[in-house]
Amino acid sequence: MKNAAQIFPIYKVEHDALLSTQGELSIVFEARLPELFTLSNEEYMAFHQTWVKAIKLLPKHSILHKQDRFVEDKYTAEFAQRSFLSHASERFFNERPYLAHQCYIILTKRPSHHRAVDTAASSLLRKRLTPPQATESGPFNELLDSAGQFKKVLEDSGLVTLRRLADDELAGTASTPGILERYCFLLNEGDTPVLKDIHLRDELRIGNDRCQLFTLADAEHLPALCGPRITYDQYSTDRTKFSTGFTSPVGALLNCNHIYNQYIFIEDSAETIKKLEAKKLRLQSLSAYSRENAIGRDATQEFLNEAIGQQRLPVKAHFNILAWTDDPSRAKEVRNKVSSALAQLDAQPKQETDGAPQIWWAGLPGNSGNFPMNDTFDTFAEQAACFFNLETNYRSSLSPCGIRLGDRLSGKPLHVDLSDEPMKKGITTNRNKFILGPSGSGKSFFTNHLLRSYYEQDAHIVLVDVGHSYEGLCEFVDGYYFTYSEDQPISFNPFYVSDGDSLDTEKRESIKAMILALWKKEDEGVLRSEYIAISDALFQYYESAPEFACFDSFYEFLQGPFYENMKQSQVKDKHFDIDNLLFVLRPYYKGGEYDHLLNATENLDLLNRRFIVFELDNIKDHPILFPVVTLIIMETFVSKMRKLPKATRKMILIEEAWKAIAREGMAEYIKYLFKTVRKFYGEALVVTQDIEDIISSPVVKQAIINNSDCKILLDQRKYQNDFPKIQALLGITDKETAMIMSMNRANDERYHYKEVFISLNGQLSRVYRTEVSPEEYWTYTTESAEKAKVKAYQQKYGDIRKAIAVIVQEELTTKNNKL
Repeated sequence: MKNAAQIFPIYKVEHDALLSTQGELSIVFEARLPELFTLSNEEYMAFHQTWVKAIKLLPKHSILHKQDRFVEDKYTAEFAQRSFLSHASERFFNERPYLAHQCYIILTKRPSHHRAVDTAASSLLRKRLTPPQATESGPFNELLDSAGQFKKVLEDSGLVTLRRLADDELAGTASTPGILERYCFLLNEGDTPVLKDIHLRDELRIGNDRCQLFTLADAEHLPALCGPRITYDQYSTDRTKFSTGFTSPVGALLNCNHIYNQYIFIEDSAETIKKLEAKKLRLQSLSAYSRENAIGRDATQEFLNEAIGQQRLPVKAHFNILAWTDDPSRAKEVRNKVSSALAQLDAQPKQETDGAPQIWWAGLPGNSGNFPMNDTFDTFAEQAACFFNLETNYRSSLSPCGIRLGDRLSGKPLHVDLSDEPMKKGITTNRNKFILGPSGSGKSFFTNHLLRSYYEQDAHIVLVDVGHSYEGLCEFVDGYYFTYSEDQPISFNPFYVSDGDSLDTEKRESIKAMILALWKKEDEGVLRSEYIAISDALFQYYESAPEFACFDSFYEFLQGPFYENMKQSQVKDKHFDIDNLLFVLRPYYKGGEYDHLLNATENLDLLNRRFIVFELDNIKDHPILFPVVTLIIMETFVSKMRKLPKATRKMILIEEAWKAIAREGMAEYIKYLFKTVRKFYGEALVVTQDIEDIISSPVVKQAIINNSDCKILLDQRKYQNDFPKIQALLGITDKETAMIMSMNRANDERYHYKEVFISLNGQLSRVYRTEVSPEEYWTYTTESAEKAKVKAYQQKYGDIRKAIAVIVQEELTTKNNKL
């Protein structure tokens, strides 16, 4: 039994650096790697070349130790100040398991007179250690210079950022363990510091955790071929190959507690080549006695030819995986997982037993100089860099704006900002969104989730729908739901001016446009005199201070005082035919066929109402009602754009209704909307499902797609044969196509969800899960039977929240009874 203080190899932690008892100096960076499943083949190649360049900048007698920690963790819910649905979501995802990842890069500079360590000479076996270079500043300055260059080369790639750890993060504090303590005792980030027994005899055991160590330490055990990337078959198709990093199977895809250690030892290149030349001559002289010697001679000759001919940097390398579990019954399962992961690399796994304590001990940050060199192999920087773990988990945005989506691998909740953060970073130039998904792909479900998230962040939302997709959500947030039926026809009052509002120019112009649309057909021209007469009529009407402004009182004003004034002024019919105007507008006056349309007495304050749905399914083909209703909708949103405070987010979403709107001469308005809405802190969204609609409509192609920097696609497998058309139209890259075609191909059967692809101007592309709680599901559902059930329970209990809570509880009880 040894006291850890007697053999601990780190002598000091100061100046944000580690000094070992053998005089090795180390500085530690925390690396922020690219997210898993997001890089293309070309980006993997570029990232690999960046690593090679960075390695070549390190001085001789230095060590690059990259340590990736993957630790099983669980999502911790936050219930404070949450809405009903947000609280339900937190409860649903609480304790969702996932694999937390931290990546550390430790750069170590050995003293010039260092002596290589073998397994038998580990510091674990020494009685006394002294720091020969504890007071010299020269090596430290050299290390800092090299580390600065190393950091700059990596960060210039745009794929990784490095942050140097400070003293407290290295050594820890009384309340927070540092990386030394976390490695020794296998603690998670944020754990309370705790001491554990370390058992090295017979097996490596730390506290209750039983550890197993697997190494790639012999060239014979390495894969025949290696590269920066590998094809991930689960997400690939006949047409598209989906890439992950070469070592992803032993990184984020290895679902157990493990640490992946990667070492590169940079020696004196000239000295290394001299030793290899001597080895080749020795093998040459012995080649006549053994075929193995002849093969070794040829391999050494090839290595030397490549080193000298192609200016390769010869290095020594070692890679190992330390996996652990506190459940003895899972030890075999962990061993099988690690062996299977290494086999996916075409590598031959070797489980270390006798040498495990020394290799584990050398994995302590700052102690790589104590690594047993007989467990390394000769290679080049290019090949060694292929074995680096290049990826990490999806990250949440810190922005207050956004939507909750799920990590693709585990379903862990993520906060994703699709609007503000991308604009601040210069990724996008507008907040508009184009959503494409065939029927049954989860398009309406995702859009409901998006809108609910933005509504809870105080956005004003106007929806134009043709399929009752948002009825449940509108009811839930107590919004206005305008729809048409024979017994309850749709009704507005564009003449109404609420308290505190004013009759500004835009309001008058929108009313004029509506009156002219009711009076004239689309192909009829409007005379200048007619336009002026309508303007004058409106001005005099509001000057007369009507008791209740609506179409009826306006019509009465037209046929009364204004009619008399026109006749007295002897205005000719060819300039303004008021009799014709009154005749054409008569159906909208009380007693007429459409007297309900413009005389609403409730739901009048649309400006301050934050959630408004216009359901146009029953009138989308009506030649009279539809043009008028669309004009009122547009006036409503333009009014919000211009009158609400600049800091208030405004959203307009047009579902399949955009086809009818474009057909009715509203194309110019859509173009205007998509180009100018960003100036008013707004965003316009269009949702569609048919490829032909996109391709055939110049409005969509020119106005919507070109001015929507955020493109959201749901499952496209139905259209995979025709997808090249969509790819060309939307400007989707081959990398994004592979991501789109990978959706829903390997979903976790334990959870119910669909995946969604999001591209921000082609610069930032991700696939996420759209996974929600049961309460959210019943709020968003578009299934007729389920909507009917919610309505029935709402009538019974008097509140939609209570109704949904009861339905979810009944479902849970039924499920538990079956189990």
